[in-house]
Amino acid sequence: YFHMQTDDPSIHPSIFFTCLSRKKFDRQMYHYGTFPENFYWGVSSSAYQIEGGWNVDGKGPSVWDTFTQKPGSGIPDNANGNKACDSYDRLDEDLYMLRAMNVKSYRLSLSWSRIFPTGRRASVNQKGVDYYNRLIDGLLALKITPMVTIYHWDLPQALQDEGGWENEEMINIFNDYCDFCFTTFGDRVKFWMTMNDPQGIAWLGYGSGTIPPNIVKPGTAPYQVAHNLIKAHALAYHTYDEKHRSSQKGVVSIALNAEWVEPIDITVPREIAAADRAMQFQLGWFAHPIFKNGDYPEAMKAQVLVKSELQGLSESRLPSFTEEEKSFIKGTADMFCVNHYTTRIVTHITGPITPDSYENDWDFTKEEVKDSKPTDIKNQRAVSWGLRRVLNWIKEEYGNPEIYITENGVATKSKTAWNDYDRVYFYKTYINEAFKANELDGVRVKGYTAASLMDSFEWLNGNTVGFGLYHVDFTNENRPRTPKFSAHFYFQVMKNNGFPMPDDEKMLFGEFPQPFLWSTATASYQVK
Repeated sequence: YFHMQTDDPSIHPSIFFTCLSRKKFDRQMYHYGTFPENFYWGVSSSAYQIEGGWNVDGKGPSVWDTFTQKPGSGIPDNANGNKACDSYDRLDEDLYMLRAMNVKSYRLSLSWSRIFPTGRRASVNQKGVDYYNRLIDGLLALKITPMVTIYHWDLPQALQDEGGWENEEMINIFNDYCDFCFTTFGDRVKFWMTMNDPQGIAWLGYGSGTIPPNIVKPGTAPYQVAHNLIKAHALAYHTYDEKHRSSQKGVVSIALNAEWVEPIDITVPREIAAADRAMQFQLGWFAHPIFKNGDYPEAMKAQVLVKSELQGLSESRLPSFTEEEKSFIKGTADMFCVNHYTTRIVTHITGPITPDSYENDWDFTKEEVKDSKPTDIKNQRAVSWGLRRVLNWIKEEYGNPEIYITENGVATKSKTAWNDYDRVYFYKTYINEAFKANELDGVRVKGYTAASLMDSFEWLNGNTVGFGLYHVDFTNENRPRTPKFSAHFYFQVMKNNGFPMPDDEKMLFGEFPQPFLWSTATASYQVK
């Protein structure tokens, strides 16, 4: 019926019909049980958000250093990551927190400009390398698996001065950086992510200009940047495969951000098509080439081509991969790493033709799920049931890969430091939806990473909100860390490996004592 109504064989309705047919009761049902024994429980951080030490021991500036030093950045209180959580000088404190949490894994990122101040191998900074060696060795001493992101948004400023990710030379430059990291740390690091949220880099960094490097070229740069990012990831994957895998025996992937999107009306085929298109423009942009066939999603290619033709262009603004490149890109991930925070409602529209823009190419609008709880970040409501749906989408769309949830968390105002009950509720419901996906739907969820270990510099939100399980006092020079209530809750979830059924929820079986009087009742006024 769906295909007859849409005449679009590229859309796979199974995931939408499976998920959208679930009633509200199913969403609210709590499911008891435990994850598999080898499940990876962890917490996350990223270098610029926690390290500080922005200009010490030979570190070069990143695009975020440059951006936050300028007056008028728009970040509340002109906050920056110059000191952040001071993790560069307080490594032992971070390791103490991780030991106290008893996590199995710690997702961290490497500061590219701390290792290569100019972005290139010739500038290698041994003091930066030593810092990450101490961190990795410290984790392994605590039997914690390091999950390492090689590039998490903080591009060296020297490389941006050469054109950044718009420059095709970045593909080989990035590969050289990755090869150095594999060679230097790969004897101990067995879980790699080449980069974090490339969709955010491409659109927010080079399209809307919202984040560094603040380039505003919405119609062309996001597509060219994404093209280079995908090829850079693929080349780094093959470098690991050919030079390091046989001796190091690790795994490599890429961390992709994935919101779930819900069609505004599940009975209207074009609204379901719009929701599918939204998933493809966000997640499929990168996942489709890497996990499926080496090429962009058909829905995305068709949209951009039509818009480009209507703008009088001779070819699509979305670049094309050659057949050789498609073969090179396809299959360049050993597992699926997904960051997830929220869910939105999608509505089909006929978008404007001009100006040319990634957003204008969509032909859909997105809005919040109004009956879900707002959080302290605008447009990021807590919609736990969306996690189960996006995990099912990944299973159906990409051939049931092993999935690691590499970021999931919620922001609260930093002043609500201790009794963060909203965060506890967030984790309880979101983790349970991941458990439903694993236990009930057969999704191969292998790990869950809470974002984040501690309050940190939250990008454009500065220090006004925190995602941390530990509170950090940014007004104190010593940056003291204090566990929140959510840290105790998450510790218990990890200890229990999920949600074993409590005694007061268990069904009781047996017989009443003899003689037990069974009866029914009436009242004369009610029956006569």
